[in-house]
Amino acid sequence: MDYAIARRLMVERQIEARGVRDPLVIEAMKRVPRHRFVEEALWSQAYGDHPLPIGEKQTISQPYMVALMTEALQLRGGEKVLEIGTGSGYQAAVLAQIASRVYSVERIASLARRARLVLDDIGCRNVNIKLSDGTVGWEEEAPFDGIIVTAGSPGVPPGYLAQLAPNGRLVIPVGGREHQVLKRIVRQGAADFREEDVVGCRFVPLIGKEGWSEGEVV
Repeated sequence: MDYAIARRLMVERQIEARGVRDPLVIEAMKRVPRHRFVEEALWSQAYGDHPLPIGEKQTISQPYMVALMTEALQLRGGEKVLEIGTGSGYQAAVLAQIASRVYSVERIASLARRARLVLDDIGCRNVNIKLSDGTVGWEEEAPFDGIIVTAGSPGVPPGYLAQLAPNGRLVIPVGGREHQVLKRIVRQGAADFREEDVVGCRFVPLIGKEGWSEGEVV
């Protein structure tokens, strides 16, 4: 399988065809080898229009959703970005093509370890990964120009808002366990935030102190 061709077709048919236009996002999606972030047995499916399992009841998101969420951050290059939910590491790798530094938080040790190995192997070295409760963010490294949350939350954790830089953007799926709305929240002042809905979506639950509890999602 020619993965470079598969990647180009993925971008043309699944991403550009659905309205993603940001050239920085398009180029990032073309560069990152998505197949490396799933088990080898799934490499032939890696550029399909769907999520894939990565173990621990987690998934690598549909390519279109990765591109859409990245575009929603409105990055222009050189920013400092926080990602909640490292998972496979694919979203972090895409962000790292645009941002100067990506800080990613993962609560599952096995996923964090594998993501680190893959990111290092493809030469993506501007990503820091922390094993922690992602629902409280990464206060020591705040503020962030962008925060992206790759799991569905019952509400907006207050720590994310507090850790946004002026004019920073938070992109987060908010709603119930089965369905959420992807929201973009822009910090316009110390306590002034503008919120807008982007699209309906469905993500694995955001588990932690400011999200769902383990018992609520079993």
